[in-house]
Amino acid sequence: MSEPGNNSQPSGAVMESAEIQRILPHRHPFLLIDRIIEHTPGKRIVAVKNVTVNEPFFQGHFPGFPIMPGVLVVEAMAQAGATLLLKAIGGSGDNLVMFTGIERARFRKPVLPGDQLRIEVDVLAFRRVAGRMQGKAFVGDKLACEAIMSCHVVPAPDSQKSAPAAPATEGIAQP
Repeated sequence: MSEPGNNSQPSGAVMESAEIQRILPHRHPFLLIDRIIEHTPGKRIVAVKNVTVNEPFFQGHFPGFPIMPGVLVVEAMAQAGATLLLKAIGGSGDNLVMFTGIERARFRKPVLPGDQLRIEVDVLAFRRVAGRMQGKAFVGDKLACEAIMSCHVVPAPDSQKSAPAAPATEGIAQP
């Protein structure tokens, strides 16, 4: 049984979308993580992406047989890893994580509408300006994708610094 306030408690959200958006510059339709359910600062993060049939990429990938593109599964792992690293160095929106390499990417199972993607990222090495992480994405208990990702942390352009979180009504027409 875990202690109250333990950030590695996997049953509830540690970070909801609004907090993720304070850390990452990504927005709909390219924000590919919905919630963080586990976070060990500087070491590990577990995120969730609920894959719905309404995702824009399903219109063309593939008509009649929708599959989440593998590159977007890797991007979801990269976003979870970026959240982990940016949170470790302050998470103020003053930095971006730029991925510099993807190694040993393997796609084991297709990700389909209705699936919940559980993304696990572990830090292999990290200094304030560069890192290397191992990402795995699961559907249920089945491994869907895995990769090693390398990155650099760079200053955000002035237009991105301290950008406010998008309102909950983003993408909804207002009267």
